[in-house]
Amino acid sequence: MANVLLVDDNSKYLKDALPFYGYEVETAGDGVQALKILEKKVFDIVLLDVMMPNMDGWQTLKAIRSNEDTKHLPVIMLTAVNEDQKMVTGLKNGADDYIVKPFILPNLLARIEAVLRRSSYQSEPVRTKNISLTPLTAKEKEVLELVSQGCSNKEIADKMYVREVTVKTHLNSIFKKLKVTNRTQAVLLAKQI
Repeated sequence: MANVLLVDDNSKYLKDALPFYGYEVETAGDGVQALKILEKKVFDIVLLDVMMPNMDGWQTLKAIRSNEDTKHLPVIMLTAVNEDQKMVTGLKNGADDYIVKPFILPNLLARIEAVLRRSSYQSEPVRTKNISLTPLTAKEKEVLELVSQGCSNKEIADKMYVREVTVKTHLNSIFKKLKVTNRTQAVLLAKQI
């Protein structure tokens, strides 16, 4: 279970949603409050809104990166501004990823897992992975593609003209073949293959 610091002046949706996916969430309404919390508690990742009162996300990110205790803390920027230049600036200033609002929750969850995985690999000794996976069938690939688009089991069943129980069977087979335990891991692994 990862500890998430959610820094957003409008955080109700994510504060309610993330615990369902196994994340421990603490919130801050602005950058000033976030920095005070970071002095007292250790987090695995920060989800940082750009536009906030008192101290915006860019200033908060700079403060996080300039502090010896938090300079390697993974940070994902959340913003309603979809401008390539701002994204590039955010990444250059030390953001690990950048997500534009409104976003779909599976996309955010996949990005959180990817950033956490990268940060944990950086802190562990380098090792080689030897993954031997059983190939997926055409139907399993289709199910996985729809999962990656954020479709529910019911939506997948409707699109493939099958029953929902058939989708669950395909998903169980995908999980076994990819040696994963959930949808997000399956999508992330499939993108690496």
